Amino acid sequence: MLIVRDTRESGEMLEAAIAAGVAAAGGQALLGGVLPTPGASLLVRRYGFDIAAVVSASHNPYRDNGIKFFGPNGTKLSDEQEAEIERRVAAPPAAERFGHVRELHGAVGDYLRELEVRFESLDLNGARVLLDCANGATYRAAPEVFRRLGAHVEAIATEPDGRNINEGVGSTHVEALAARVSEGRFSIGFAFDGDGDRVLAVDRNGVVVDGDELIALAALHLREAGRLPGDGVAVTVMTNYGFHQAMNEAGLNVATTAVGDRYVLAELLERGWALGGEQSGHIIDTGFVPSGDGIASALLTLEALSGRDLADRDAMRKLPQRLVNVRIADRGALEGAGEVWAAVDRESKGLDGRGRVLVRPSGTEPVVRVMVEAPDEAECDEVVGRLVEMVEKELA
Repeated sequence: MLIVRDTRESGEMLEAAIAAGVAAAGGQALLGGVLPTPGASLLVRRYGFDIAAVVSASHNPYRDNGIKFFGPNGTKLSDEQEAEIERRVAAPPAAERFGHVRELHGAVGDYLRELEVRFESLDLNGARVLLDCANGATYRAAPEVFRRLGAHVEAIATEPDGRNINEGVGSTHVEALAARVSEGRFSIGFAFDGDGDRVLAVDRNGVVVDGDELIALAALHLREAGRLPGDGVAVTVMTNYGFHQAMNEAGLNVATTAVGDRYVLAELLERGWALGGEQSGHIIDTGFVPSGDGIASALLTLEALSGRDLADRDAMRKLPQRLVNVRIADRGALEGAGEVWAAVDRESKGLDGRGRVLVRPSGTEPVVRVMVEAPDEAECDEVVGRLVEMVEKELA
């Protein structure tokens, strides 16, 4: 088992605990140290390991932590496989002999070489790039690979202390990056999250460019380069309706999944497609790695721009979007709320071909999420207002 982690203070403790458990059960644990999550997906295949574990809580605060598992093909384990691991943790098997724990030297270097090989034709000479590494797992790898490709790079949030990961920085707090880019010294900025599997961009005017627009840019570029199998892209139900309109006009196929990068990847693998992702900046290009990779996605964006300015992007036009979280007593009650669904149907018909409505329960909170996209701000506000009022009346 390859074990890597991000920079939060509990990472070393959990890394040691996993390694001890693997060795106690007779396995071999190899410690790769601090590495972006997609590095585990790459290296588990490169080295022929059986499994990789990433100790990370992604974009969450330092107090949180968790474990992501990748199988030998570099994809995340299924829900059923993770449940089986949990069951076995509660009743560990006896080992005839102990295994070993040792460091895996050069993991970051190997990851960087994979990025260099993939983007060897990308010439960033003259590009002035600002990176926000979230005091997380990309703090060494991201600035280094941009420099190797010729960019003039400055980076912020590159001094992790175990507790400052994602704290007011990174892709969930992109305001500081946007403010610095808008001062005029940089042509583009990228913000990663704590474990490096997602990215958001900022154009020279300080405007934040989310995953929907980055995926649209990548889709048109990869299709032109002959690297978009099936002329298809997989996205989630949260993807802006403007993305669907733009892909339809470009003659590209779009598949829609539930929220979550694992569902996007499953759709890509089932269809034999390569590109997909989420509005949050999880972007998967299976031509490189079957996982979201923030650094690779940033480089893919620059490759797609081919010297053009991100501020002049025209791959899609985003529709105004409103998202309101309505706190309710029982999120499970939404399924049987007939009046709510009748209202959703009415509003959806009113926006047919011009926008859309999405009402769904949160997966983790007692909340119903009401999202509306419409051609203009006023109509968007009116529709979401009516729906929120109905949800509150029926469920709050």
